[in-house]
Amino acid sequence: MTRWGILATGNIAGTFVEDLGSLPDAEVVAVGSRSLPSARAFADRYGIPRAYGTWQELAADADLDVVYVATPHSAHHLATMTCLDAGRAVLCEKPFTLDLATTTELIEVARARDLFLMEAMWMRCNPTILRVLELIADGAIGEVTTVRADFGLAGPFPPEHRLRARELGGGALLDLGVYPVSLAYLLLGRPDEVRAWAKIGPEGVDENTGIVLGYGSGAVATLTCGLVGGTPTTAAITGTRGRIELPAPFFRPGGFTLLRTGAEAETVVAEETGGGYQYEAAEVQRCLRAGLRESPLVPHAATLDVMSLLDTIRTQIGVTYT
Repeated sequence: MTRWGILATGNIAGTFVEDLGSLPDAEVVAVGSRSLPSARAFADRYGIPRAYGTWQELAADADLDVVYVATPHSAHHLATMTCLDAGRAVLCEKPFTLDLATTTELIEVARARDLFLMEAMWMRCNPTILRVLELIADGAIGEVTTVRADFGLAGPFPPEHRLRARELGGGALLDLGVYPVSLAYLLLGRPDEVRAWAKIGPEGVDENTGIVLGYGSGAVATLTCGLVGGTPTTAAITGTRGRIELPAPFFRPGGFTLLRTGAEAETVVAEETGGGYQYEAAEVQRCLRAGLRESPLVPHAATLDVMSLLDTIRTQIGVTYT
């Protein structure tokens, strides 16, 4: 049985706990928040035995095998470091931190202390996405030449909303754009060229962003994210011998369509239940049982590379968080 601690009490933390219920070898034993009443209310709602009013108290609980960090991403670095300092394995929500420097620091600390650490990029653990990767590796669509993906929300979001709050790492890129960028990286690796443009809102964060990634192979990724209009949130992967289309939301698709050149379209329907977070949780538990310090599905190198790309894009569009 893997004993989980939950750090933070927001909606994503609740969905994660609900999905853990589908894993017979998972148990949530503690929750921590900066507010004890909030922690107690969350514990009562989900039947969690222990509630703590500080992150430090949660991290100090020796009965935990791993802590899931579900704070807003501006707090990921401090929350994860608090857990690593206490000797806890950590699954930290995406984006891992606000920049490459703090991401690098966390990974270096985890390695130095021989602790498991993983970014909760659940898309990389999703069985439908893994099946798509298998098909591509088997040559189902030939060599990948283009990736197109979008993630835009309609809003409007008031000025005080976290997505518009610069101090919370707001804007479209880190919250939404991390998915299209991660998909392109998963399929094509590190690009040789990065070009980005954005409309910057009055709070100093990006409201509508376009990204083009270019590769030495000739492949191109065209990606968008935004807070000013609901986009399809789909993706298409085109190769020299066909195409794979991922329906909304492409990062947790209910299936996909495979269109091989000269053949009829093949529709694959996913057999999934729950919110989709159980797959990353199961991967964490598998790694812990195997004594691994990082996941082969969500390796540290991928987290570092994607964060480096996000830094480059932010520099080009002129968004800073300090």
